[in-house]
Amino acid sequence: MQKLPLIATIEHTALKNCSAFTMKGTVMKTKEFINLKWSLFENNPIIKYPFPSPIIADPTFITPDESKDNKWHLFAHSLLGIHHYISMDGINYTRLNKQTLRRAMRPFLLYANGMYYLYYEKTKPFILWYSWLPHQWYSYIAMRSSKDCYTWSDEKIILKPSLPWHHNNLGYSISNPCVVKTKNTYYLYYSAALAYIMDCGFNEPLYIGLAKAQSPEGPFECCSEPILAPSQYNRWCNLGCGSFKVLPFDDGFIGLQNGIYWDYTINHSGSAILVYSSKDGITFNALWKEPLLKPDNINGSFMKSHVYAFDTKPVDKERWFLYFNARSDWHWSKGREHIGLLIGKKSKH
Repeated sequence: MQKLPLIATIEHTALKNCSAFTMKGTVMKTKEFINLKWSLFENNPIIKYPFPSPIIADPTFITPDESKDNKWHLFAHSLLGIHHYISMDGINYTRLNKQTLRRAMRPFLLYANGMYYLYYEKTKPFILWYSWLPHQWYSYIAMRSSKDCYTWSDEKIILKPSLPWHHNNLGYSISNPCVVKTKNTYYLYYSAALAYIMDCGFNEPLYIGLAKAQSPEGPFECCSEPILAPSQYNRWCNLGCGSFKVLPFDDGFIGLQNGIYWDYTINHSGSAILVYSSKDGITFNALWKEPLLKPDNINGSFMKSHVYAFDTKPVDKERWFLYFNARSDWHWSKGREHIGLLIGKKSKH
């Protein structure tokens, strides 16, 4: 197996005055997330892949507190593009058939300054059908804005591959956007380059990068080096970094990553949700040795082989919702992907 670099660490001055999570005006501390008790929703999965696509993936959402119509809005992608789902309870979702965004995947939804910003990876036509071929992949991050989450602006290009580590022999890839608002700066976390996953027959993201801007619409300037890289010494991230979502709190940041790894105990690849902490939003350190959520390796389970990308936030005073997609088998010809729900509850002392 190819020797990979250690997790990158870059020293920076601590970031202050981040735009932290709030619940009814109360600023939240990182310990409130760290102390949550997590459990899988008993009626998982909650969203099935839309025919003819075998997958539905990378959910991102807003709650009724953030929406103009007091509904839940969730976006996720299939092989057909990005779909828009709505719900009254965050459990039972209905897909809006006319809202599919073609040639788009891995969305992230930001609500800021009274506007909705939908960031996503834009690809070449039909690329998912031949992405395993060398030098074929090319993607970049685009964005559309909206005042109501239904009618969207024209597409704007946000970030294109521009640095040496944004590409390799599999092609050029910029994906998995996550935008965090700080007091004076917007941080765009993204995945870059690709790693081929042998037992799946498809590629997964290799590195995590960071770009900065003064506006959610850019222009974004990339940091010169990745902030996370896979390591042969990292049990849960020895093949690729997958995606990275960052949660701002009053006293720092929590980072969530679906690390891509080779599990030598079962001789298969996997993906699990890992938890990091940071004081400045740039240098992240593993918070726990074990994943927050990992595959169960159970035949017939919707999360047998991989637990993938996600979005999470507080939904009331006592609970957090974490939506994720999971895979039922390894190879692309066998596996199916659904969206599941993980619920975090405040512990009672």
